[in-house]
Amino acid sequence: MAMRNVHLPIWLAAPGLPRPNTFATLFSLIVLPRSLLVTVIPLQAHMLLGDAQRVSVLYFAVSFAGLCGSLSIPWLVHRLHRRWVFSLGAASMVLAAALLGSRSLPGLAVGMVAQVFAVACLEITLSLYVMDHIPRRELGRFEPRRVFMTAGVFAAGPWVGVKLQTEVAHWAPFLAAAVAVSVALAWFWYLRLGENKAVGPMKRPPPQPLNYLPRFFAQPRLRLSWVLAVARSGWWSMFFIYAPIYAVSAGLGGEAGAALVSLGSASLFLVPLWARVGRRYGMRRLLVGGYAMGGLATIAVAVVAGTPWAGAAVLLLAAVGTGAIDGVGNAPFLRAVRPLERPEMTTVFTTYRDAAQLLPPGIFSVVLKVFELPAVFVVGGGALLSMAYYARFIPRKF
Repeated sequence: MAMRNVHLPIWLAAPGLPRPNTFATLFSLIVLPRSLLVTVIPLQAHMLLGDAQRVSVLYFAVSFAGLCGSLSIPWLVHRLHRRWVFSLGAASMVLAAALLGSRSLPGLAVGMVAQVFAVACLEITLSLYVMDHIPRRELGRFEPRRVFMTAGVFAAGPWVGVKLQTEVAHWAPFLAAAVAVSVALAWFWYLRLGENKAVGPMKRPPPQPLNYLPRFFAQPRLRLSWVLAVARSGWWSMFFIYAPIYAVSAGLGGEAGAALVSLGSASLFLVPLWARVGRRYGMRRLLVGGYAMGGLATIAVAVVAGTPWAGAAVLLLAAVGTGAIDGVGNAPFLRAVRPLERPEMTTVFTTYRDAAQLLPPGIFSVVLKVFELPAVFVVGGGALLSMAYYARFIPRKF
């Protein structure tokens, strides 16, 4: 009995000792349910709505609603413990899966909003844990590791999701997503991560995130990190929505579209290589080269769009170029933000995800009113090329 009394508390405390791999694993787990549905959702939307322009309008409306929900998260973090906000995100993901599986347009729209809110809850709270427990000097190494581990999830998830739907049942990928986020929640509670008391529940009124927008964008390095992140994430948003639609429209089929998304996501396995390149030659050079390569290859998709397999091949090349940008990840922000402003500034920064989901479909809904689908890739590639110019303003020492 004495031995048990000594060793049991030590064993119970062990999961609460956070390490970089712990957070990288958690990020992978919360990405899994989204990856399973990332191709299923646009294909289902295309089936229900009939064309890419209407799909763009739907994504724009959903992203706008999601942005409003994301801005409420600081209030939730200050009213509740982070663990409960994380749990709320997991519950919202389960609800989203149920609604998305209803095979109706209202269920699709509401389910997409619930999913966007869930992702924001999960990723914002987990990012706060990361900044509390990982020293700033190690963040440059942590980001590539996180991206590499989630790459495996995104390399398999899109294809598995569509395969489950075609080979098992319509509801299968949605059930799998609900199970995946439940496992992530169980693992999160098992770890019993500690949190900084300074950002726990408070008696005073919580800060309003909109009040921090001027302060955030008044700081050049934070502003630059946000713009670069919007372009990077916006390209992936474009890829996840329009690559499967391109495959279906070109006659390759839904499964080919899912395989295209999975193979493009697999380019993130090169992130450790890009991270080493960045450490040797400078992150600024890596970003400039990655944005330029991704932009030029994306524009080339429109040039060869009449040859479906050539278009798919060039789109994969664009994914490799954009994947180089992920070798840096969110390190520009993580290294620029001031410690005392982390909760509020993190919430403002993570709106890049909402902006990246909001802007592309909003812009493309207008573009597709006039032009055909290949124009999407011209606009998306041009946006990346412009970021190659702005990346030149990253500090030389970075």
